[in-house]
Amino acid sequence: MLSSVHSLQPHLLSLLRIVSSLVLFSYGTQKILHFPAAASVPPAGSLSWIAGLLELTLGFLVLVGFQTRIAAFVLSGLMAFAYFIGHASKGIYPAQNGGVAAILFCFVFLYLVAAGAGPLSVDNLLKRGRTAAA
Repeated sequence: MLSSVHSLQPHLLSLLRIVSSLVLFSYGTQKILHFPAAASVPPAGSLSWIAGLLELTLGFLVLVGFQTRIAAFVLSGLMAFAYFIGHASKGIYPAQNGGVAAILFCFVFLYLVAAGAGPLSVDNLLKRGRTAAA
């Protein structure tokens, strides 16, 4: 049983990367592209708008698995910043201050910095291409 689960680990890493970045990417599309429609949209150039731009662009890079470690590092920092700027001042417990998503994103992306993109990624395709050429 454990060996069959262990063999799934690389693909589950890719699945974690894809799902978490897709959710973050959707926050960026909402802030920047106004899709899906939001009750309020941050004004262009505001701190929230810049965060949305990073969520959109870097979220897409992590989604497809291109330059994953670098993009995930920046996103992890962005989510830590978002937590301390937007949530921590409202209380210590994430369930009460609304910062659950920010903390989870921060540590998922920090894990991706260490673990990489997994087998279902552009990074992996480029790595195999370089190995075949050598």
